[in-house]
Amino acid sequence: MIKAVLFDLDGTLLDSAPDLVASLNYLRASLGLSGLPVDELRRFASRGAGGLIGAGMPACDDATLTQWQMTFLSHYAEHSFVLSRPFDGVDLLLTELRHRNIPWGIVTNKLEYLCVPILQKTGWLSSATAVIYGDTLKLRKPHPEPVLSACDIIGVQAVSVLMVGDDQRDVEAGQRAGSQTALAVYGYAAEDCGAEVTASTALVNSPLDVLDLLDTPQQ
Repeated sequence: MIKAVLFDLDGTLLDSAPDLVASLNYLRASLGLSGLPVDELRRFASRGAGGLIGAGMPACDDATLTQWQMTFLSHYAEHSFVLSRPFDGVDLLLTELRHRNIPWGIVTNKLEYLCVPILQKTGWLSSATAVIYGDTLKLRKPHPEPVLSACDIIGVQAVSVLMVGDDQRDVEAGQRAGSQTALAVYGYAAEDCGAEVTASTALVNSPLDVLDLLDTPQQ
């Protein structure tokens, strides 16, 4: 039986693509380039500034890339919750977890200074039992250490935890930690996950589908 649930942030709990792509388009506009549609870049939204810049900007040298990343992050830090919203069903899911006395946490590769304003506005900063940011530890997903650290904070063994994410890194981190895993098919990067991932993890088509997995026997 699942005793706690861990979630990735972008593409799993939060539909952040509109604001992330807006920051990319701000960067493009600064170079005289036209904006790109959100739907064209949504699949890269779970991969942070580097992933979006790689997908939506011309090829460049390392120095230029560093400058672009600084410009992108500076804009995004000021505009991270303009159009971003929880995916439909997320608030109901988190409410139901609370009613069932099942603690939940967030394990994200996103840096703390970018996450905290968002988590404050959604109310998740105070309601999550554990939050592991991309700079909390020396290692990030797909390494299992962030998942294991969240399990330690919550006080449960990884085998009794469900890790939910939309990216292969999320699933791999959960599997390597020994937790049960679920792939958020409604998220951003799920379509890029290999068959070896989807064959060994549960698929959820909406946030509320997570509730159906809570009584799954341990493998």
